[in-house]
Amino acid sequence: MNGTRALTVIGLVAFLLLVLVPFWWIASMSFKTYEQIQFAVSIYVPKPFTWENYTALWGTRFPLWLRNSLVTAVVVTAVTTVIATLSGYAVARLQFPGRGAVASLVLILYLVPPALLFIPLYRVLAELGATDSLAALFLSYPTFTVPFCTWLMIGFFKALPKELEEAAFVDGATRTTALVRVLLPLAAPGIVASAIFAFTLSWNEFLYALVFIQDETKLTVPVGLNLLIYGDVFSWGQLMAASVITTLPVVALYMFIHRWMVEGLAAGSVKG
Repeated sequence: MNGTRALTVIGLVAFLLLVLVPFWWIASMSFKTYEQIQFAVSIYVPKPFTWENYTALWGTRFPLWLRNSLVTAVVVTAVTTVIATLSGYAVARLQFPGRGAVASLVLILYLVPPALLFIPLYRVLAELGATDSLAALFLSYPTFTVPFCTWLMIGFFKALPKELEEAAFVDGATRTTALVRVLLPLAAPGIVASAIFAFTLSWNEFLYALVFIQDETKLTVPVGLNLLIYGDVFSWGQLMAASVITTLPVVALYMFIHRWMVEGLAAGSVKG
């Protein structure tokens, strides 16, 4: 038993080091001067400690790119959550021909590589006059967020007992009322999980934002950071500072939502 426990502790420590050391290295570089980075001194602990990379970064278009990323991620997450929830409920609860095929098709669509879709998507967006604007991202991102989130919600709705919905019908509730008042509260963990997935993908997406947008004021953070590279000169301090700032919202979201998801699961188990 002691040997097993020691191996478990060693494995956990190795895993934490493997995961945390790169993040610590990125964070430490963001607080280093140009000389410290160039001559590889004070690798893990910056000496002296400086904020100049963050102040210099804020003097670029990075705040604008950050705003574009946030707006895009929030809009796409909202659209994806609504569509995936309604579609998941329809496939899981409603009876219609080809329901099983639709469920399989949803998953297959998610497996299609985005690199195969950006050319036809660009043609469609060009016909709509939506290229070179955030609207292009609002319309294109759901093509890879909605299928997986829908498939995820199908599983959550199928796991909920049908008796709960039937009891609501007996009490005179309509299907819409039963969905809103009975099933959605119980499916909250699944809704939150799909929202996190959609937000993370939208926040980090690079290919579509690179292809569909040319205006530097409309770029998102992943594409905008390329502009901090001037030929063969890399502004490593600013790049690392941007990486830290970009990572913080996602980390904070996961920390907050994780607690909320646990509470939702516990509440759902009690209600069920």
